[in-house]
Amino acid sequence: MISGLLGGFGKWSRLTGSSDDDWIDRLNHIWTVVMLSLFAVIVSSGQYVGDPIQCWCPAEFTGARVSYTKSVCWISNTYYIPEENEIPKDTRVREEAEITYYQWVPLIFLIQALMFKLPNVAWHMLNGYSGISLDKITTMAEDTMLASPEKRNEKIMYIAKYMNRWIETHRDWHYNFFVRMRQKFSNILCFCIGKRDGTYLTGFYLFVKALYCVNVVSQFFLLNEFMSMDYNLFGVEVISFLMANDEWKASPRFPRVTLCDLEIRQLNNIQQWTVQCVLPINLFNEKLFIFLWFWLLFVTVLTFINFSSWLYHIVFSENKVHYVRKYLTILGQLETGFDKKVSRKFAEEYLRGDGVFVLRVVGKNSSDMVLTDLVQHLWKVFKEEHCKLPKKEDKSVSESEPTERDMMNGDVIRAKDNNFNV
Repeated sequence: MISGLLGGFGKWSRLTGSSDDDWIDRLNHIWTVVMLSLFAVIVSSGQYVGDPIQCWCPAEFTGARVSYTKSVCWISNTYYIPEENEIPKDTRVREEAEITYYQWVPLIFLIQALMFKLPNVAWHMLNGYSGISLDKITTMAEDTMLASPEKRNEKIMYIAKYMNRWIETHRDWHYNFFVRMRQKFSNILCFCIGKRDGTYLTGFYLFVKALYCVNVVSQFFLLNEFMSMDYNLFGVEVISFLMANDEWKASPRFPRVTLCDLEIRQLNNIQQWTVQCVLPINLFNEKLFIFLWFWLLFVTVLTFINFSSWLYHIVFSENKVHYVRKYLTILGQLETGFDKKVSRKFAEEYLRGDGVFVLRVVGKNSSDMVLTDLVQHLWKVFKEEHCKLPKKEDKSVSESEPTERDMMNGDVIRAKDNNFNV
């Protein structure tokens, strides 16, 4: 039973999760969460397997008193006074030097892991309101890479028809002045969320990306409050220390030898004792928090770069056109100026922001070959449904090859509705 449970947790699919985001998102909500959970297990093992604290007690203390002293000093806060300094008599000075974090380190790691997971939970809970199952589309697109040519073409065609039905269903058929103004407003403000305007997924995804950025920065301030120290500067101090080539010494932020005050009541008398204690767990805490500082810095840089990249691709509408035209050019579908004009309508008014976003996610989780085939099928569906030959009474005219000038005037290609007036 235990081996089966461990085997289930060891499956790759359990770690990678869904494929409806990019690898920076998974760096935040999967790998960082796994790392912090592992840290919590390591520290908990050090605390509850063996003695997490050892205290040097007076000789008159019996075994029961020694155990009691260790328990009291562990659950209460010890304090750190450098060995070259005298122990202050003022209790307020001792309280200011207290170490308040070492009992709660596993809980801190778990809270951090939860915070890194929350943006992904919000994304999976609310992206389905767009009307499309992004996770299933990306999973199907990923599966086509190893399928036979027949199955692969069948699945991609199914995805294209599904996306076409989704695009047509969530479209404003009342294309009046107010609808056009609302669409322009939504395109300017990328955080606007509207299914009818084709900005629900893009706006909500940018919001989730912003949550990742806010979360990773807030981790430093969270650790400052929990640990009552300037954790923001911890990594800088480590780098300065290593560059100076000095001998590695215990950091005053994670002292291993501390002091503890306790009171023992005997009848009506209260005896006060100050004992010296050792915190072996801080040997692990110091190394873990050093690694965590550099990891958070690494994730912060990548998350902000990734957010800026998505913001650039989504805000500027011309990026949608260039993205679609890249794959249409590979397919040889843009041979004339008229084709380029139709491709702009295809990107801006048919796919719109959400459609291009789905294509980007599919491309990031499958391959360019799959994405190229999907764009080809969508392009074909678009031309079949929105670009039709008008019925001519003259048979010779209908059978003749239309000129580019005729098409540019709209004599051959006509839109299905006012949204696609070419």
